Amino acid sequence: MAENRFRVRENDKPKGRGFFGFLSAKLGQSLNSGLPVKHLPKVAFTVLLGVFYVWNNHYAERTVRHIDKLEDEVEDLRADVTTLEANYMYSSKQSEVAKKVKALGLEESMEPPAKIIVEDNEY
Repeated sequence: MAENRFRVRENDKPKGRGFFGFLSAKLGQSLNSGLPVKHLPKVAFTVLLGVFYVWNNHYAERTVRHIDKLEDEVEDLRADVTTLEANYMYSSKQSEVAKKVKALGLEESMEPPAKIIVEDNEY
């Protein structure tokens, strides 16, 4: 009786060793001492983290400068609003209004306003 053997299908054949295996094979042939490719993913990850760290620092500094500029602008606008409110309050005083309407020929009344009384049956 014959022995049972597993068939090796084409899909089950081992594929290439991947990018780092390819890199190791090509660089290992060109360099006699070889390249420690097993450390390459860690080095690439560390370099990627370094680039991200530098980018993040630049982004944070730019954001801080932008915030400082906006704070200065807000402070200037707050000072302008305070000045405008003070001018408005001063110009709305009764004596200032009387001075402004004098040019139109209007005078300030010296008598108190009269109360109008309406009978219940009139309305």
